[in-house]
Amino acid sequence: MLLGANRIIPRHVGGPFLLGLVLSLPICVSSGHAQNPPHPLPKYDIQAETKTKGIVDEVKVFDLGTRKDFVQLIVKTGEDKVVVYLCPKPFQDELGFTLSKGDEITVTGSKVKQESSDVILARELAKGTETLLFRDGKGNPVWDWRTGK
Repeated sequence: MLLGANRIIPRHVGGPFLLGLVLSLPICVSSGHAQNPPHPLPKYDIQAETKTKGIVDEVKVFDLGTRKDFVQLIVKTGEDKVVVYLCPKPFQDELGFTLSKGDEITVTGSKVKQESSDVILARELAKGTETLLFRDGKGNPVWDWRTGK
């Protein structure tokens, strides 16, 4: 008998069968879909920066990449609705601000494609006399992606 990874493998399982199993293992692991998200994360594009003013219609928390707590707004701009990705919820909580349906806001951000829809990646949001910064001048998030803060 052979000992392997805290279990006993009968000797008759060794030889060509075991070698084939070991050689196929890296292929199985490397071809797994768990390593890459099904949809790539949107990238901030300074050249596509836009400013939008509207009324918050909906505030959602959704999954974006590895984050399970990303804040998304649906903003009414006249007859149209715009999707805005803000930041992780822990960052919003740390800043101590809330957004509710009916809030009038102005968002500066990059208009990008996510799947087949247009979204705005917020760099800055103004609500009343408050202005909140989510990304620096180059479009890099000011929060830590791992912790959300």
